[in-house]
Parts: sequence; C-alpha cells; structure tokens
Amino acid sequence: MTVIDASALTKFVLKEDGWKEVAPYLKAGTVSVDLVVKEVANAVWKMFKKGAFSIEESKTILNALKEIVEKVVKIEGEHEYIDEAIKIAFNRDITIYDSLYIAMAKVKGLNLLTIDETQANAAEAENIATIILE
Repeated sequence: MTVIDASALTKFVLKEDGWKEVAPYLKAGTVSVDLVVKEVANAVWKMFKKGAFSIEESKTILNALKEIVEKVVKIEGEHEYIDEAIKIAFNRDITIYDSLYIAMAKVKGLNLLTIDETQANAAEAENIATIILE
C-alpha cells in the first residue's frame, strides 16, 4: 500500500507525460486523504478553463476520477491527519494541503507517491520513503 498524492493521481487521470508510471502503484494498492478528490477535480477544472478540454471531456475525466476513487484508491478523512499535517507544514515550510499526504504516510508507516519535488523533500525530511515520478 502506498499513499498517493494529488500530483500523482492528476498525472494519471489527465494522462500527462509519464502517466503509465502511476498505474503499477494503483494496481498494487493506494490510499489517500479525501482532499485528493477535490485537488484532482480542481486540476480538471483548470484545464477546462484554459481550453484544454471541452465540458464533455471534463465530465468524462471527472467520471473516471470518481470511478478510480470508488474502486482503486482507498479514501480516508483528512481530519485524522490534520494535527500532524499542521506540525509538518510549519516545520517544513510547505502547505497544509501537501502536508496532509505526508502526515498520512507518516502515521500509517507507508511510502508516498508524488510528482512534487518540494513535497518529496519535506517527506524525506520526515523520514518517509518517497517515490518521485517525473
């Protein structure tokens, strides 16, 4: 089981360069905080606003996201990790959003899968094994 953050799940859902690298982790088992759904959905919305996707394409992608989080990614409430996330955010100078994924990995003793180098550095500073995809 691996904690997947929004950057990695966004890469997969939007089929960005290297998206297939995420698939083996999804197949092996991933978990995330419920924030991941909002963050990935927001990334889809941003791409729609930029004209990268039509409204219909955006709906299709969001339906795929919904299916992924229902069937593949185990979702847990972020409230369980907020206290640890706040500590990490202040100690490592990163956002609470990013800290939530780190906190989950820390509390559960799991690896973290991310694309975000700043987040990866903070996770490693917290002694969390981190998988960084490009």
